[in-house]
Amino acid sequence: MEMEMEMATPYEPKKNSEIRIFESTDDMATDLAEYISQVSEISVKERGYFAIALSGGYLVNLMRKLCEAPYSKTLDWSKWYVFWADERAVAKTHVESNYKLTKEGFLSKVPILNGHVYSINDNATVEDAATDYEFVIRQLVKIRTIGVSESNDCPKFDLILLGIGSDGHVASLFPKHPALELKDDWVTYITDSPEPPPERITFTLPVINSASNIAIVATGEDKAKALHFAITDSCEGPDALLIPARMVQPTDGKLVWFLDEAAASSLMAKSNDFGHQGF
Repeated sequence: MEMEMEMATPYEPKKNSEIRIFESTDDMATDLAEYISQVSEISVKERGYFAIALSGGYLVNLMRKLCEAPYSKTLDWSKWYVFWADERAVAKTHVESNYKLTKEGFLSKVPILNGHVYSINDNATVEDAATDYEFVIRQLVKIRTIGVSESNDCPKFDLILLGIGSDGHVASLFPKHPALELKDDWVTYITDSPEPPPERITFTLPVINSASNIAIVATGEDKAKALHFAITDSCEGPDALLIPARMVQPTDGKLVWFLDEAAASSLMAKSNDFGHQGF
């Protein structure tokens, strides 16, 4: 069963967002598959392509229902172009590789063309890998395989799927990190990730916020505090405003939060104060 919660917030950027809360991860996976399927179909119909950027972690497992009927048969997989919003600077065969995780859990089970899967160069230095990846994306924006934002020159991915860390990080953009400040770069690198491995490549905030659709997926009680700061107007403590997930505010697109009850526990407690409004 899914519960949808509308949260009234007094400031503008949140108007294009929606919160979906699920009683089980199975329900979440079902709804996430339908959501991705719909965005894919609309993108192919409107543009002739579907450019999706993924992260790693539990997100790949939650995409599992796309590998099953009806989606495995009905989606136009030949129009899918797959990218990564962040990657660890490790070999593609390494257990920490987002590519490896996605390949094993998703890509190997659906007929996406190998030539449409844009992994990050694992033979280059982390700096060169970020430069190379941005170059590849720029070439694809030129020919409109990836769309372009009308508000800025950023790529306009049809969908960027993100997880969130217990510290509120998204992609490999961590709290208080200088990478959060970048305006002109599309892809950057970090060498000091607070979580191992330390070297990572990541999309910048302007690229994430330029997407047509952004989904942030979270499970588990350890995410509740970060989600409370990211979604509500709470300014408790000096760090609330520094949560990277709070900075995800689509320019022209729509943001959907997919949360299980544990991750949403702080939000649900808040809504209980108002007599279950919006449920």
